[in-house]
Amino acid sequence: MENNEYKPLRQKIVVLTGAGISAESGLATFRDSNGLWKQHDAKKLASVAGFEENPQAVLDFYNFRRKQLLEVEPNHAHNMLAELEEWHDVTILTQNVDNLHERAGSSEVIHLHGELTKVTSSFQPNNPKYIKELEPEEFEVKIGDKAGDGSQLRPFIVWFGEAVPMIETAIDYCEKADIFLIIGTSLNVYPAAGLLNYVPADVPVYLIDPKHVPIASGRKVHVIQKGASAGMEELMQLLAE
Repeated sequence: MENNEYKPLRQKIVVLTGAGISAESGLATFRDSNGLWKQHDAKKLASVAGFEENPQAVLDFYNFRRKQLLEVEPNHAHNMLAELEEWHDVTILTQNVDNLHERAGSSEVIHLHGELTKVTSSFQPNNPKYIKELEPEEFEVKIGDKAGDGSQLRPFIVWFGEAVPMIETAIDYCEKADIFLIIGTSLNVYPAAGLLNYVPADVPVYLIDPKHVPIASGRKVHVIQKGASAGMEELMQLLAE
């Protein structure tokens, strides 16, 4: 009789990621004591009103963040999530606007808050016809750079006060999850923070974060109080049991 290696049952794993997973790659978080929104005025740099008032400042901010993205690499946590696809069907719902999940090899990534490497029309930001992927040599967007409809190009980012176009898609995935995993998010930003409410009650939920993250719903959650990479190491062992 052959000694076949045990292969776990293929399951649908849905992962909600936030800034904490990219922090290990060197990208700043937003709401920590030294986060971006402590250093910059979010209303001026991440809102339609701020863009209308000072488009140059907004473009400079996102140009800087794109340049920073070129200088960092996916970390061990990103890589392990990509490796999980070998055994499971993995969908990543990310609040991050970087492309580190994709660069690590994850094949199904849904960006809830937009993508830093894309620009779009100021008039119709969610019209696919005007959304453009930038090559690295195009990462510096200038005043006068136009979308296909003649409007100034703006970052393809969901700003404060704007709807989250992908939230219904994300809810669909949450409702069909066999395992739900939360990594590196404070669960403070809605509607993304409310996605846990759509995960079926009998589905195991794991939360990886070095800090205490309050769960408003009172839901039973398996907490791994570690950084993203160390937490993913522990989770991989749990899933293999």
